[in-house]
Amino acid sequence: METSRLLVDSRQVRRNFARAAGRYDASAILAQEVNRRMLARLDYVKIAPHRILDLGCGTGGSLTALGERYRDATVLGADACEAMLAQAHGEKSRLRRLMPFLRGARAPLLAADAQYLPFASGVFGFLWSNMMLQWLPDPLAAFREMHRVLEVGGLLMFSTLGPDTLKELRASFVDRDAHVQFFADMHDLGDMLVECGFSDPVMDVERLTLTYADFDDLLRDLRHTGATCALPDRRRGLMTRHMLGAVQTRYESWRQEGRLPATIEVVYGHAWKAPARTTADGRDIVRFDPKARFRPGG
Repeated sequence: METSRLLVDSRQVRRNFARAAGRYDASAILAQEVNRRMLARLDYVKIAPHRILDLGCGTGGSLTALGERYRDATVLGADACEAMLAQAHGEKSRLRRLMPFLRGARAPLLAADAQYLPFASGVFGFLWSNMMLQWLPDPLAAFREMHRVLEVGGLLMFSTLGPDTLKELRASFVDRDAHVQFFADMHDLGDMLVECGFSDPVMDVERLTLTYADFDDLLRDLRHTGATCALPDRRRGLMTRHMLGAVQTRYESWRQEGRLPATIEVVYGHAWKAPARTTADGRDIVRFDPKARFRPGG
């Protein structure tokens, strides 16, 4: 895939999510389902972090569950869209009134760019990111920052969208304008993790299918979750009724059992921050364990 197709207009992303913030929780079925599946994966990981960062926390959908799972940890949420954080603040206040025993409802929230995190190095034991990476212009820069702020032995766990996402919608446009976002391949993301110094990366993918009664329901769902195109070369003007009708007609060819499908490719990844192997100026680090010299049979 051409690099230009992975470019993202960050300002447009923030505008899209700001417009969707008030309706996001009622519409974000996909993000909520992926969140549940990520949480289930934590059952197989033994960690006891003191500080957790939910990067791209949005309206705070993961914060309560993380706080309940890791009761001794301080949980912090960060997101680039202040309107989404405002919704999270409102949800926190509601949860405090209804369920004051939930520690996750008290997590502090911070507006922050994932590519320039305002944290000292090595302060988090666990970094969680659900469905955020696909909206970054440079995932590699974000991975570098995630690696920096993790402590040695810390865990990164994330989900994002893969290139088959919305393939039916993409195929229904036949003009030369950009209408549907492009997403990075799982293998490319794994290579980025290794390049940034993460160890033992594990990547896997699953394909989910959302179904809709009609084409307008799909478009409405995308708008209400902020998941509309943010490519720099996207079509800027509104489509005519005739043009949109032609797209809808082509999409109808995908209808099965009375429903219109929308394929979602979900990429999952996790990796650890291992001790550094080189110094900042490129020299190799050799670790000496004096006890090793006196082991039986050594």
